[in-house]
Amino acid sequence: MSIERREIAVVGGGLAGTATALGFAAKGFDTVLIAPSAPPDARSSAILGRSYAFLSEIGVFEALQDKMAPLAVMRLVDDTGRLFHAPTVEFNASEIGLSAFGYNILNADLLEALKARCAVEPNLEVREAKATGYEPGEAKAIVTLDDGSRYAVDLVVAADGRRSPMREAAGIRTRQWRYPQSAIVFNFSHAVDHRAVSTEFHTRTGPFTQVPLPGRRSSLVWVEDPKLAELYVELRPEKLSETVAEKLHWILGAVEVEEPIQRFPLGGASVDRLTADRLVLVGEAGHAFPPIGAQGLNLGLRDGEAIVRLASESRDDPGRRVTLLRYEAARKADVNSRTLGVDLLNRSLLAGMLPTQFARSLGLTAMAEVPLLRQFAMREGLSPGAGITGVPRSLRKWIGGDRA
Repeated sequence: MSIERREIAVVGGGLAGTATALGFAAKGFDTVLIAPSAPPDARSSAILGRSYAFLSEIGVFEALQDKMAPLAVMRLVDDTGRLFHAPTVEFNASEIGLSAFGYNILNADLLEALKARCAVEPNLEVREAKATGYEPGEAKAIVTLDDGSRYAVDLVVAADGRRSPMREAAGIRTRQWRYPQSAIVFNFSHAVDHRAVSTEFHTRTGPFTQVPLPGRRSSLVWVEDPKLAELYVELRPEKLSETVAEKLHWILGAVEVEEPIQRFPLGGASVDRLTADRLVLVGEAGHAFPPIGAQGLNLGLRDGEAIVRLASESRDDPGRRVTLLRYEAARKADVNSRTLGVDLLNRSLLAGMLPTQFARSLGLTAMAEVPLLRQFAMREGLSPGAGITGVPRSLRKWIGGDRA
């Protein structure tokens, strides 16, 4: 069978992979997106900062205005009932000059918009097939599909998930870990307007996070002890709805849980490198952690934005080694810091030791009481490095020792 020639092959048809393929095609790269049809996904994702800008650039938000809910306030509530009790912290987008941090949208709606954009993008071919092999060469890489067809490309973007076959074929080592927790995920309607406020209750078993959807609806990520999680999902719908309202302390009034209700174990993964010969990892192929802090998809979209930008600066050969080295350098700090941050937050809630409880309480108290610290955290959460650049110049001089 003959080999077809393309510049870019993106393997993986999830949100990050499809967005990355569109990003390449929009920049004029001859691109093929290789992925079987994605299974239905009832979850939602909060699209923040640079991720929102990237998706806006590729034109997927035009048809989604009535399907997105703004996130104007993010509230953290200490619901652990422990000795060291932290104050409630509210992060308000207006405090850093924004109307919203970003928007929450159902994954199914976002994927539908991405696919609609794929259908009209002239530089993009979509192959609903599974990539089974990757062979790097000096001038190109060969990607083999399960139907026997092959593509010769300058760059392979592996966005094929936590169990990435492309990553395994490239020999990139991974480290995986498990948490003693499960996540329960579903959407629900409620009697009281959420007013664009997302509330994350910190409990002894993990975060219990409500995120606004359009209208009087919200999505929920409920991190729980696995045995309790199994019991909760088996409750009658009305009893589960009452339980959710109680755990929300009735801030949204009576609620009604919607099907489907998904439950899955929590774990994380990291890789020893984000690149191989003519290959880069994007999204969960390169990093995976619990659905805490709205970081997972946003991190993957920042991966996609970075490789599209860097490849565009190396237009004659987007897969050359120097481009891959620049991608590794550009993404490593962001990936490592977000992975560590989510891990520490999650483990701090599970820790019963008083010093750990005190440290967590002290940190949240500082953010509640010190506006500059709170603003730093908000900017940094939206865009890596923005926390530093947002600090007033006079304060940076003072911190650096020039106090004259």
